[in-house]
Amino acid sequence: MNSFWKNITKYPKFLISIITGFFLTTFYPIFKLLTTNKNRFLFIIILNLILIVLYYTVRLMLDVN
Repeated sequence: MNSFWKNITKYPKFLISIITGFFLTTFYPIFKLLTTNKNRFLFIIILNLILIVLYYTVRLMLDVN
């Protein structure tokens, strides 16, 4: 029974490492693109456009004035 609880306590560490690895592998290419000023400026413009589109979409969906 002792080995069962020892095995169960390893799962939260495993879950945290999986989530951390997912975010690192997902965002690493984006951070690599941000090294030059041209790409950084383009990324900021694209991010702002996405946020503006989402804002207006949610605003129209919820009928907020």
